[in-house]
Amino acid sequence: MAGHFEPLEGGGAAVALDEVEISILRSLTQQLAELIGPGEEPAEDDDPLASLFTEGPSEPPSDPALQRLFPDAYGDPEKPDKDDEELRGYSAEFRRFTENDLRGRKRTDALHVIRSLDVLAAEGEGGGVLKLTADESRQWLGTLNDLRLTIGTRLEVGDEDENGELYRLPDSDPRKPMVMAYLWLGALQETLVETLMP
Repeated sequence: MAGHFEPLEGGGAAVALDEVEISILRSLTQQLAELIGPGEEPAEDDDPLASLFTEGPSEPPSDPALQRLFPDAYGDPEKPDKDDEELRGYSAEFRRFTENDLRGRKRTDALHVIRSLDVLAAEGEGGGVLKLTADESRQWLGTLNDLRLTIGTRLEVGDEDENGELYRLPDSDPRKPMVMAYLWLGALQETLVETLMP
């Protein structure tokens, strides 16, 4: 079980994590939660019905990692058609009514991952076995995907890099730790997906 998720009887998944792995996952997820931010949420004393109609941003984020996490709904982000005013308008409308909810869900999932890692770390020194329900597994899967998208964007990983030189970096390269984290998160994500398959 070390290093990969395995299915639990009755649904869910389990993975053995050592103290260092817990620390790395927690740190990366904390940074992700900070990057995502709280979004534009209504104040607590606001009308709950009004919060259903709260509008979010209509422009894409300027940070490339956030652009990957919150992409435009219309058009090809790799080949933007700057002349297509209609598509930009559709994307802006879609973003205005969906980004805050999506941001909130991603943040909730990330905070759940952090809390579950904190519980595991508190149970004993040296790590332990993290056991997740099926619902918790889906939260973890979303966060692992968001972590990989963010790190991949920072590393400028493209389709051509799947077996490229980025993965054969010398240990002295400052990108090496992030590449190793990217690969490790990919293995965790892949094995977690397998546990969710019927």
